[in-house]
Amino acid sequence: MYYQQRTCPTGTTPYTIRAGDTFFAISRRFNVSLDALIAANPGVDPDRLFIGQIICVPGPTPPPVSPCPTLRLGSRGPSVTQLQQLLRNAGYDPGPIDGIFGSRTQAAVMAFQRDMHIAVDGIVGRQTWTALGVNCGITPPPTTCPAGTTPYTIRAGDTFFSLARRFNTTVDAIIRANPNVNPDALRIGQIICIPRA
Repeated sequence: MYYQQRTCPTGTTPYTIRAGDTFFAISRRFNVSLDALIAANPGVDPDRLFIGQIICVPGPTPPPVSPCPTLRLGSRGPSVTQLQQLLRNAGYDPGPIDGIFGSRTQAAVMAFQRDMHIAVDGIVGRQTWTALGVNCGITPPPTTCPAGTTPYTIRAGDTFFSLARRFNTTVDAIIRANPNVNPDALRIGQIICIPRA
């Protein structure tokens, strides 16, 4: 049977069970006693936790979950659903959008990684999420662009040609504004300067 606790009492914070979680590991991670964790979750069997199950953790708010969790074959949940939708939007077939990282999703990830020239390992980490257009909370280093230009962060599929069309300028103008940038070796997350029309 699957227990879903939706609201947590004052003084506790909701936490969603992930693969490998145990009450002991959660109590250590959030620095609370095992007894306090069990007491905060009456009706939850610590020996029968389910991925996606929500429990209540006593004490301060737990650290936020990364918007870019590491996913691999066997992963499940809403992050996998998001990944599958992003792959499909990018033209890769992850199979059914079901929140289960199976072999078809892994094959789609590897094809995407190959096309984006990033490590082809079938594991979705920060680099693959970023290539899919997800902001992983990394603030890129500031780039000083000359007057008359605007900083722009390279995303998957960008070329100087596509950027020139999007920003109503020319490829030559973008090349002049970025003398140290190789237009044939753009990297996702790289910051370039776009001339203003």
